[in-house]
Amino acid sequence: MNRIPGASGPAHDAELVERVKNGQTEAFNELVLRYQDRLFNTCWRICGNLEDARDLTQQAFIKAYEALPSFRRESAFYTWIYRVAVNLALSHRRSSARHRTVSIEQALQGSQAETFARSDRTAETGADESAAESDMLRKVAGALHTLEDDDRAVVVLRDIEGLDYREISLILEIPSGTVKSRLHRARLALRAALIPGGNPDRGH
Repeated sequence: MNRIPGASGPAHDAELVERVKNGQTEAFNELVLRYQDRLFNTCWRICGNLEDARDLTQQAFIKAYEALPSFRRESAFYTWIYRVAVNLALSHRRSSARHRTVSIEQALQGSQAETFARSDRTAETGADESAAESDMLRKVAGALHTLEDDDRAVVVLRDIEGLDYREISLILEIPSGTVKSRLHRARLALRAALIPGGNPDRGH
């Protein structure tokens, strides 16, 4: 899993934030370029819709830019911007009229999960992807969207984005112990969805 480049590039996040606060608004463009793909992917995996994810990512940066003067650096910028984006995505899901308890087949039809699964393949392996592997990717993507919103957010942040428990705790504003319990519950639910009739209590 790639780590979030919070301190990479020609300038650290904190330096860019200070430059924006000092009136160099063009520095915010570098922050956008640095995080827009990661935020978009996270919003997409939570809400399951391409256009909604684009809108949510744009909203996250607008809200962050407007609130940047009050940013006091108690946490890293990427933790803060992720919190904004994830909260927007979860609020969007909760206000949606779609019923959240769905089958894998319904999730695949309604959440663009098949396209999403294919997008995670690297260019060099895409041409040789087997039908069986493609089907498994579709099932995993579909199963992800059968989870409750809070559980899905934890899985996305931990197992897909690769954040550690402390980072997820700060983003979701919940104790690390709650992160671990939600992740355990979500993984069991994913296993049960992928292997109907199997024993979800085996393994971790």
